[in-house]
Amino acid sequence: MSEPKNRRGSAPARSSRASATETTRHGSGDRSAGRIAVRKTYKLFVGGKFPRSESGRSYVVSDSKGGFLANAALASRKDARDAVLAARKAGTGWSGATAYNRGQVLYRIAEMLEGRRDQFVAEVAAGEGLSGARAGASVDAAIDRWVWYAGWSDKIAQVHGSSNPVAGPFFNFSVPEPTGVVAVIAPQQSSLLGLVSVVAPVVVTGNTAVVLASEPRPLPAITLAEVLATSDLPGGVINLLTGRVAEVAPWLASHMDVNAIDLTGVAADLAVELERQAAENLKRVVRPPAAEPSWTDEPGLDRILDFLETKTVWHPVGV
Repeated sequence: MSEPKNRRGSAPARSSRASATETTRHGSGDRSAGRIAVRKTYKLFVGGKFPRSESGRSYVVSDSKGGFLANAALASRKDARDAVLAARKAGTGWSGATAYNRGQVLYRIAEMLEGRRDQFVAEVAAGEGLSGARAGASVDAAIDRWVWYAGWSDKIAQVHGSSNPVAGPFFNFSVPEPTGVVAVIAPQQSSLLGLVSVVAPVVVTGNTAVVLASEPRPLPAITLAEVLATSDLPGGVINLLTGRVAEVAPWLASHMDVNAIDLTGVAADLAVELERQAAENLKRVVRPPAAEPSWTDEPGLDRILDFLETKTVWHPVGV
């Protein structure tokens, strides 16, 4: 039996209770009015997965005006150790891949980041207090930086390697090789472009990375981790932690299975102590800059070369 109609020929209004429920959920012409937002707690990115912090702790992430954005995991010493273990496990496969393949993986990351550009622009704008145009330019530069470093993946050996003249019936070659596991303390102010500028040159040559994201602005880093998880990057090549620099960085600096550390995002007073700890196993150390770099400047090869070892090979002629 059909529903009775009113004078206008349409179905009668629903009950007042149903109407009230609809108004509460969607508002009058605004679907978000009266709705309780789902508060997101961002997790860590370790071994290609998104675990909660072993400590069970989190901290509030605020926008540039002090408003609530989200909760982020507060990484502990155990989380740092798990990240180093994952990076070490992934190292053999990643360093053994061809340079061309690594370049293709980095290019795929750029493609995936491009597809989520609007989300990154919103997060960078909120966290860094930038206008939409400036935030968009920063995100575009981060995408282009992935592409730039991807292009160097199969060329750095020609630039940094050499065939050496020797007195005798031998060939003598110097070839670059990855250092191993690199800990990276990301820039604190440039939450995406600065992060990409220090991570991409580490992994493009076959190193694996444990990255401690910007403490006050971690959201673009975790969103980047979501991009990495759905790209072709093997799990464990880039591991991303969020939390207190003063709490987590010392464990990375003193870890005996970390081969190098980039202190770009560390304050000068803490950097001195971290360098001392890094000396215990002769880690390579990139010291923090005297002033915040202009990450929009053209990148160079220095950050690639900082995390390469040189292997010299002798080979008899005619064999």
